[in-house]
Amino acid sequence: MSNMSEVLLMTHVGFGMLCIVSALWVFVDTLNAEEKNRGRIARVSLAAAVFMWLAFFIGGYWYVAAYSADKAFILKGPWPFAHKFFMEMKEHVALILLLLATYLPIAASNDLVSNSAARRLVLWVAGLTVVLGVVMDGSGAIIGMGAKVALLPK
Repeated sequence: MSNMSEVLLMTHVGFGMLCIVSALWVFVDTLNAEEKNRGRIARVSLAAAVFMWLAFFIGGYWYVAAYSADKAFILKGPWPFAHKFFMEMKEHVALILLLLATYLPIAASNDLVSNSAARRLVLWVAGLTVVLGVVMDGSGAIIGMGAKVALLPK
């Protein structure tokens, strides 16, 4: 893997983690929704969406430009499930996560202080974003480990 490929991959992970942290921040702020934090909830939910889109595009570019070599190693190595299950799952869950993160600032634009249904919606969207983000991060770690164990001497 070239240095640029490694930088892309780590940037992808970094933006994904920033999305998770932002969604968690929105979740906690929404639990304590008051007039004084409405603006912050709106800004941080928008940041979560932007971070997710950046992670999506950078990860997609890396997948197309650099993953094929890793994929070949993984499939021939002792952990082919790292690609066959975890990468395939990531490809599909990424779209759900992208939709949730994109919807988060839309949902957060409602009156979260006085509208309990809107508050509940934001909690669900932010919570699912966090949980799916952690699943994606863990899946990426398994894929990375699949590539590493494939390169170990036999």
